[in-house]
Amino acid sequence: MVGLVLLGIFILLLVLGAPIAICLGMSSVAAILVQGAGKPLDAIMSVLPRLCSSASSKFVLLAIPFFILSGNVMEKAGISGRLINLAEKCLGHIKGGMAIVCVVVSCFFAAISGSGPATVAALGLIMIPALVKAGYPAAFSCALMAAGGAIGVVIPPSITFVVYGSIADASITSLFMAGMVPGLLMGAGLIAAALVLGRRLDLKVMPRATKKERWQAFKDAFWGLLMPVIILGGIYGGIFTPTEAAAVSVFYGLIVGIFIYKEIDFKKTVDILIDSCSTTATVMFITMGATLFAYVLTRARLDLAIKGFMLNVTGGNVILFFLIVNIVLLIAGCFLDSTSALYIFTPLFAPVALELGIHPIHLGVVMIVNLAIGLFTPPVGVNLYVACGIGSIKIEEISKGIIPCLIAELAILLLVTYIPGISLLFVGG
Repeated sequence: MVGLVLLGIFILLLVLGAPIAICLGMSSVAAILVQGAGKPLDAIMSVLPRLCSSASSKFVLLAIPFFILSGNVMEKAGISGRLINLAEKCLGHIKGGMAIVCVVVSCFFAAISGSGPATVAALGLIMIPALVKAGYPAAFSCALMAAGGAIGVVIPPSITFVVYGSIADASITSLFMAGMVPGLLMGAGLIAAALVLGRRLDLKVMPRATKKERWQAFKDAFWGLLMPVIILGGIYGGIFTPTEAAAVSVFYGLIVGIFIYKEIDFKKTVDILIDSCSTTATVMFITMGATLFAYVLTRARLDLAIKGFMLNVTGGNVILFFLIVNIVLLIAGCFLDSTSALYIFTPLFAPVALELGIHPIHLGVVMIVNLAIGLFTPPVGVNLYVACGIGSIKIEEISKGIIPCLIAELAILLLVTYIPGISLLFVGG
């Protein structure tokens, strides 16, 4: 009964278009009321503030507002334009070079912002018109930018990995290391898709830049290039934790934006803080709602029922287990944001994976690559809507353009899923 109430109200609210945090929270509260029927209302509801407080006060989650703030700082600091200029000077003379520039800069900016939508927003204004000018259709240009931005949740530092690590009690540093190769493979897949499509198009190329122009572009972009080196080098070198690295990245970004590039003034600082607070509040609201949802699943023993069901269905077969995980998450990613999906499905999949001997870091990478693909798949792919807004096209148009990117990323997903060494190359075991 509790399970029917939980899932029924959740699906109803989702269909009605309620925000995902409301869907999670309201369905959970309704299920808790049903579960505690006959008890005093204050006794039943007293669990809510305790759960919400514990969900939002984990030390590891402190990295999220810092990485959000850092991404906003770097977006406003003028780094994106300088990175694009450097990439254009190095690759713009190649046929299909603008598509390569788009993906390469997306990968690099992902290592700064840790967020898919932020990557699309920061780079799309420059890259989408440049891709169209180079000869790519507008729909594919927006789709490539949306798919490139999705790499932001896989390449470290990634906010999504922080969320998964807090739920699965996995090492954030190990997750960051595990995301490096899959993220680069996703970038390579997008480049391949763009080059294959480009063979049929009359693509324009830029004049080959001189060594002097490339050196000047490198000098302009140097301080931006240094940021991921400081963040990731500090984490992997054991100098600071991921949470401390997030705080360091904020201060470094402010120094670069205010004193070196001189792009950030007082007004921009206020806007950055407001945007960061708004985004953080949204993420934490979802976190609290998803925690309540997971709590009800556990109290109603639905997690154990699902675990038993999956073990019976798979018969201990790892290939079949991952097939189910991929199908479920690819569908869920079309409707849920990454944070909600992780809070709902990690407690369901992780115990089964443990039973089957699957490394929790490998499972985390597989889940997050799935959810990264969800960022650019309709109907609720956030990156798609950001790219559509920038490119001034309809969602129906971009949905056609996304097909080559989707095929490429699904191929990478299969590799990451069934070759654990790709994720565990720098982690071991």
